[in-house]
Amino acid sequence: MSRILLIEDDAETAEAIVAELADRGFEVQWAGDGVDGLDRARASSPDAMIVDRMLPGVDGLTVIEALRRDHVRTPVLVLSALGAVDDRVRGLRMGGDDYLTKPFAIIELVARIEALLRRPTDSRETMLHVGPLELDLIERTAQRGERKLDLLPREFRLLEYMMRRNDQLLTRAMLLEEVWNYKFVPATTNLIDVHMGRLRHKVDGPGEMQLIHNVRGSGFVLRSRQ
Repeated sequence: MSRILLIEDDAETAEAIVAELADRGFEVQWAGDGVDGLDRARASSPDAMIVDRMLPGVDGLTVIEALRRDHVRTPVLVLSALGAVDDRVRGLRMGGDDYLTKPFAIIELVARIEALLRRPTDSRETMLHVGPLELDLIERTAQRGERKLDLLPREFRLLEYMMRRNDQLLTRAMLLEEVWNYKFVPATTNLIDVHMGRLRHKVDGPGEMQLIHNVRGSGFVLRSRQ
């Protein structure tokens, strides 16, 4: 049974959500303000959270930001009456995983929670760090230390895949299937080597420690230490 923490100050809305989730087999805790909600989130380690953006005491985005600073990766669905694009983007950038605008259909809320619970844990991250490398998955930006990396979309996807598998040997077949979505591996192709060469040129600058390594006859590995 998945455990859901709902932080919502409107009692009528909260009761409807709790009833529906309970009917579908979820165990639900309800907090009526941000302070109580933050305390419960830290104490109970729920499987997912539903957080209203406008809360008394501490607002919802502050609650989420505090949890992310504590390295809590619990997936969060943000509820809000603010539906403008800028508002949704801010909610996601502050650490939310999904955003649902009020008023909403309760069946959609349940579907979104179920989708969040199906996600692999590492896909919930919005920032990736490996050694001096930093990847912002929302802004789609990359940098090494203070140096910004000008990556093409395919290079960004390739680096993201490698950073999620730091220190793991990645074969050309794996990269073709996972990054290029090839369902079969061509008998001969230098596609991987060409793109990897361009990526290494951007990631490993002159005088910098080499991060992307070619393992002769096997593939490639991203290693942040010697």
